[in-house]
Amino acid sequence: MTLLIATHNQKKAAEMATILAKRFPLLEIKTLADFTNSPEPEETGTSYAENARIKATSAFNATGSLSIADDAGLEIDSFGGEPGLFSKRFGGEETPFPEKMAMILDRMKEAQESERGARFRCAVCIAWNGSNGEMEIESFEATCEGRIAFEPSGNGGFGYDPIFFLPELNCTMADLTAEQKHSISHRGKVLKLAGDWLEANLPHLI
Repeated sequence: MTLLIATHNQKKAAEMATILAKRFPLLEIKTLADFTNSPEPEETGTSYAENARIKATSAFNATGSLSIADDAGLEIDSFGGEPGLFSKRFGGEETPFPEKMAMILDRMKEAQESERGARFRCAVCIAWNGSNGEMEIESFEATCEGRIAFEPSGNGGFGYDPIFFLPELNCTMADLTAEQKHSISHRGKVLKLAGDWLEANLPHLI
């Protein structure tokens, strides 16, 4: 059975595929890169769950495969929760993440430790062909609490990981090994929830 990870983001796809393949070794895991002219829908939702649903629905409609999609963002308390849903587009969608992080650190250069609270939030949606022949959707959400570091650190992960500091581990998300990150990150947590659901329901989806 095929499980389609509905993203064109290669780093995100690789991270999700690693987590899911470890738990479901018998599933054939594909990404949108495996499908010619696969769609990339506009993320017009007003929540992470809505955007994840848009992507999972688009992938399912295009391929007919059991599809899983996520949407995630960095929420900074002193920014009123921004960049949030617009994390990928913060400072311009084509702006490289090192520049986006530099902009955030510059805005927070006077912020004290107690003023640097932040979290990653991630929603996942699974779309499948229901028993009535119509698409059905299941959604999950998780967070990872932390702070904005005073400077970037680490070469692992992707996106904002180098400035997301984890006080309990005394390092940034980018300082972790992939296995360590998957055990505590927002995406690792939500895929654990999604995986629990898949494990319970796969016999009915085949």
